[in-house]
Amino acid sequence: MSHGVPMDLVGVRIELPSNQPIVLLRETGGNRYLPIWIGAIEATAIAYALEGVDHQRPLTHDLFRDSILALGNKVERVVVTELRDNIFFADLVFRQDDNEVHVSARPSDAIALAARTEAPLFADAQVLEDAGIEIEEESEEDEIERFREFLEDVSPTDFGAPPTSS
Repeated sequence: MSHGVPMDLVGVRIELPSNQPIVLLRETGGNRYLPIWIGAIEATAIAYALEGVDHQRPLTHDLFRDSILALGNKVERVVVTELRDNIFFADLVFRQDDNEVHVSARPSDAIALAARTEAPLFADAQVLEDAGIEIEEESEEDEIERFREFLEDVSPTDFGAPPTSS
């Protein structure tokens, strides 16, 4: 059974001039990227997880991870499942006995949880086809420059973010 296209979490970027945070996924072993506009709180949660920042008290995504573990479960994988009306959808996938349990989630929350649990990330092939951008990799600097050029020509509404007020 296919789970979708395996993805790597590249990180969180800020789209200028709107200062809108974007989580960037890259097709594992490929040249396609999936930018998803997210909120500032979720961007911070993902960045903290990637940087290994520990807090004196657990943040929401840490609490959710700890609760899942305390109940004897784990996140099997995260799947960006759909792009509908410029809104991305995702599933947290758990295993319960011999069954998979899918819980609908915002991609930003699902990715923040995946970053804390080392759960693998996937994207539905159609989502990657519809919203992915292809960037030929030469070097990390070239990759960043091409992504910046892409961001100059795109608006958040192209990938599901609400329009920014002027």
